Amino acid sequence: MTPAARSQAAIELLDAIIGAARTGGAAADTVIQRYFAARRYAGSKDRRAVRELVYAAIRSSGEVPPNGRAALLVLADADPVLAATFDGSPRGPAAIAPGEPRAGRGVAPQWLAQALAASGLDAAAQAALVERAPLDVRINGLKPAPDLPDAAPIAGLPEGRRLPSGTVVDTLPAFAEGAIEVQDAGSQMVGLALPVELGMAIVDLCAGAGGKTLALAARMGNRGRILACDTDRTRLSRLAPRAQRAGVSIVETRLLDPGREAATLSDWQGRADGVLVDAPCSGTGTWRRNPEARWRLTPQRLARLVATQTHVLDIAAPLVRPGGSLTYIVCSLLDAEGPEQVAAFLARHPGWRTDTPPLPAGSPHGAGIRLHPAADDTDGFFVARLIAP
Repeated sequence: MTPAARSQAAIELLDAIIGAARTGGAAADTVIQRYFAARRYAGSKDRRAVRELVYAAIRSSGEVPPNGRAALLVLADADPVLAATFDGSPRGPAAIAPGEPRAGRGVAPQWLAQALAASGLDAAAQAALVERAPLDVRINGLKPAPDLPDAAPIAGLPEGRRLPSGTVVDTLPAFAEGAIEVQDAGSQMVGLALPVELGMAIVDLCAGAGGKTLALAARMGNRGRILACDTDRTRLSRLAPRAQRAGVSIVETRLLDPGREAATLSDWQGRADGVLVDAPCSGTGTWRRNPEARWRLTPQRLARLVATQTHVLDIAAPLVRPGGSLTYIVCSLLDAEGPEQVAAFLARHPGWRTDTPPLPAGSPHGAGIRLHPAADDTDGFFVARLIAP
C-alpha cells in the first residue's frame, strides 16, 4: 500500500468505528480485524501502520468525530508527512480543502470530562487515560517458573511482569503451558484486596472469562472452592479451557439468569468466606486499551450501570458468612461507580464496615483505594473491602 492508500484505509476504518460507537456495534479491534480479513493484499507493515493511524486519531478526539476524515485531519494538521498523503491520488484521500471541518481535540466528551474532574482527576490525570497502555502478564504460581528474558518486574507484584510493547503473548511457550496470563498490573493489584487462604470458599460473582478467578485459585494453591458466576454465557464459557491450561481444578462455573440470581445462589447463602464483585462498569479506567469506549458512554448508560452495580452488590451481601469479606472492584474512575456506590451500600446494609486493603499502589479515595495511569502506571480502578457483621 502507498502512504496515501494507508491514509484512505484509516479514514474508512474510522468511519466504521465511529458508526459502531454511535449504534452500539462492534469494538474497534473487531472492526479492524474484519476490515483486513477482506483485504488480504495488505501486508503486516501496512496493517500495523494503518492501525497506528486509526488509534492515534481515536485518542486525539474527545467528542465523537463527524467522520473519519475529520478525525485524521487533526493528525495531519500536526504532521506534514501525513498531510501530504491527502493528494487526491486514485487510492488516496482527496486534497485538503480550505476550512474543512476537523474533529474536536480532547480527552472525552464534555459531560464526561466534567464528571472526571468532579471525581478528582485534573487535566494531566485525564490526559493519561488515553495514552498507550503497557503489556503486563501474571505468572501462574501453579506452574513451573516461565522463561521470560525480555520481561521487567513490576514493583509490589512478585508475579507481575511487563513485556515489551508488541509482544504476541499467545505465541509464547509460557502462555501455551499456562504459566502466564495477560493481566494489567492494576487488575492484579486490586484482586489482592480479597483476602484468601488455602481451603477457603470463594464466590467470584461477575467472573466474565475468569482472569481474576484464576489469580484467586493460584493464591489459594488450588486448594478450596471457587464458584465463578456470570450472566454472559459466552464469556463464562471461556473460563473452563483457561482453567485447564492453568492447572486450576477448584473452580465451578454457574450461569446466572438475570433477575433470578438469588434463587440460583441459594445454596451459597451465608457460606462464602469471601465474595469478589468485579462489577460491570463504564470502563473509564481502561481507555488506554479501548479509547473509542469513551464515545459509547452516555449519562443514561452510566445510570444503568450504577443501577446494575447496586443490584449485584445486594445479591453478593447475603452470600458472605458472618465476618467474611466482600471486595468491590470497578475499572472506573467516576465517583458514582466507586465511593458513592460503597457509601450507598453501607447505608442499605447496617452493620457492615469497610477495611482498607493494603495494596502495593494506589491512594485512599472515599472508603476504598483508587489507582490510575498518571499516578500508578496502571489502568484505572477503584476497590473497596467490606466486612460482614
